[in-house]
Amino acid sequence: MEIERKFLPKECPLNLDKYQCVLIEQAYLNTDPVVRVRKQDDEYILTYKGKGMLAREEYNLPLNEKSYLHLLNKADGNVITKRRYKIPLENNLVAELDIFENSFKGLVILEVEFSSIEDANAFEAPEWFGEDVTNNPIYANSYLSRMKK
Repeated sequence: MEIERKFLPKECPLNLDKYQCVLIEQAYLNTDPVVRVRKQDDEYILTYKGKGMLAREEYNLPLNEKSYLHLLNKADGNVITKRRYKIPLENNLVAELDIFENSFKGLVILEVEFSSIEDANAFEAPEWFGEDVTNNPIYANSYLSRMKK
């Protein structure tokens, strides 16, 4: 189960280079239900996500590079590339700051994952997090994959 809230940060933290960063490339084989392939540094993953915005089923299966490239060629729409910075928060939470590249350069989305819906609903976001867009489907990566360039 994936339980997460999304925000449009008002500002990015300074000194992003001090946080763990991964380069992500992902594409969608299907968007309803979501079936995605992702390369995250040197890791390759096939993901299925069920319906929902705040909470939904999520299953990840490992891929090798050859399988990833084969499936990537079958994907529809935009390939999404972003740098994800992992910023520690209070209560052992982590803010994942996604800075998009290429066609979506300038877009920045912040996600925080939770262990329960109650924890997600009780979360008080820091001021710099900005607008909560958890329930706005236009900030889902699967939606971005279908946007016209």
